[in-house]
Amino acid sequence: MTELKLAKLPDRTPIRIAITVSPDLNRSLHAYAELYRDAYGESESIAELIPFMLEAFLKSDHGFGRARKEGTLVETPTATTPSRRGRKRRREATDAQSIASEGE
Repeated sequence: MTELKLAKLPDRTPIRIAITVSPDLNRSLHAYAELYRDAYGESESIAELIPFMLEAFLKSDHGFGRARKEGTLVETPTATTPSRRGRKRRREATDAQSIASEGE
């Protein structure tokens, strides 16, 4: 196998995560988004800001960084959402089962 200078690129598939926040946190996030707009003159949605906020938090957490360095942190692989093709196949299978049960 040919050895390249550039390593294999990491998985860049975005993962959608749905969360529920308290009313207080929601107000704080909206206030932060307004402050961001005032500071930079550009409006960004909370949904756009949150991944960067989480990344900054994790980078600043010294205990987390130390655990990663020492190898004591067990990182779970990312769970990927099914592809459109996979969802379509499941839907088609469900439809076929419905049709089959109607014929009985």
